[in-house]
Amino acid sequence: MTRTLACIIPAFDEAPRIGRVLATVLDHPQFAEVIVVDDGSSDGTAELAEALCPHHPALRVLRMARNGGKSRAIAAGIEAARSDLVMLLDSDLVGLAGSDLSALAAPVIEGRAGAALSLRRNAPLPWRLLGIDYISGERVMPRALLAEHLDAIRALPRFGLEVFMNGLWLRQGLRVAVVPWPGVDSPFKHAKRGRLAGIAADAAMMRDIFRTVSPLQAARQIVTLRARRV
Repeated sequence: MTRTLACIIPAFDEAPRIGRVLATVLDHPQFAEVIVVDDGSSDGTAELAEALCPHHPALRVLRMARNGGKSRAIAAGIEAARSDLVMLLDSDLVGLAGSDLSALAAPVIEGRAGAALSLRRNAPLPWRLLGIDYISGERVMPRALLAEHLDAIRALPRFGLEVFMNGLWLRQGLRVAVVPWPGVDSPFKHAKRGRLAGIAADAAMMRDIFRTVSPLQAARQIVTLRARRV
């Protein structure tokens, strides 16, 4: 049975960066749907994506009424998607190629793993040494796994989504493919927002993670996900 794949891209004020990500995604033949969820941007992100819609029938742009955070944006994208599988993709990636998308999707499409996540070139050094980035934003999994938990996802802290998904994967007993992306970087927050704002954003992200799971639970996720790699 052929499994269809949707790409969901949450975006907040990413007009300078989302264009190159969309260029790679929209040129890829595997996506039945590409859904950009604009999370209340004020810099023209939504307009930039919408301008591509007439030329790409698979592309849709959802506009959130206000900035509600990544978890709510992803929930909106999951609710709108109809494909069997979803790829979640950050909108600010640098160096992304079609081969990276193929490599991330392949283990799940081919049935070798129940879920997959990326390991980017500039992932934190501890995650590269361990061989797994437990808070990677680039993932592939069955849409139904997330669709069953939309209310819980909407209620998450802004950056609690990745560790919440880890918990779902582990409870389902999924085998996990960790896919190296040696040519892909995710810009650091201080590079986009300035040093002080970047430090504050990183602190807020860690606060949200540990509001969702305890530090001990996060450590257990890392150990167990690593043990379930294919």
